[in-house]
Amino acid sequence: MSPVGINTTPLLVELSAQELRRRMAEALAIYVEAMDYPKGTEFHRAPMWTEHTHRPGWHAVAAVLPDDADDPGSGEGTMVGIAYGYRGAPHQWWHQQVREGMHRSGADERRIHEVLGDYFELTELHVARAAQGHRTGEALLRRLLEDRQESHVLLSTPEVDDEDNRAWRLYRRLGFTDVVRHFTFTGDNRPFAVLGRLLPLAAEGTENAHSPSR
Repeated sequence: MSPVGINTTPLLVELSAQELRRRMAEALAIYVEAMDYPKGTEFHRAPMWTEHTHRPGWHAVAAVLPDDADDPGSGEGTMVGIAYGYRGAPHQWWHQQVREGMHRSGADERRIHEVLGDYFELTELHVARAAQGHRTGEALLRRLLEDRQESHVLLSTPEVDDEDNRAWRLYRRLGFTDVVRHFTFTGDNRPFAVLGRLLPLAAEGTENAHSPSR
C-alpha cells in the first residue's frame, strides 16, 4: 500500500458496480477499520454491498491515491476512502428500521412520510485512518450528492460522547440534523443516530441547511 503523505490529496473516482465488485476487498478493509468492526466482518458484508449495487439510484465514489503520476485519471491506485448510497424505498431493511425508530420517538405518520417519502440513503462513507484529517470525507460526500433528485438525504452514524469525532463534525458542519437518536439497529448493539438534511447541498463555503427534524 502506498504511504499517505500529510500533503497528499486523493483523487475522487466514480465507481461502476463492476468496479466496486473488483475492488471490494479494498473498500471493505477501509469500512471494517473505520467502524472498528472485528476482522472477518468483511466476509459477511461483501454479499450485502454487492446486492446494494442493483438498487435504483445506486452511486459510488472512491478516494484514490494514483499509482501512475502520468495518468492520474485512470482511477488506479490505493483506495483510501469509499462512499455509496441509493434511493430509499419502503421494502428496504434500513427504511423499515428508521420508520420504527421514528415511530418509537413519537413521530406521527405525516412526519414519517415527509422524511421517508423521498430520500437518498447515504449507506456508507468511510476514510482510512491514515488519510483522515484532509477533508476527504467531505469531498466524497459532496461528490456523491451532486445532482441527486431526491428531496433530502438520510444517514446513520454511531453515537459518540459530545458528538466528538470527525464524522459528527462533518455532518453537523454540512447541516445534518437529528431524525432519531440513540437507536439500536437489529444486529448491532451500539446506539446510532439517524441524521438528515434537505438536498441539494450548498456550494462549499455557503449554507443552505434545512432540518428534516423540525
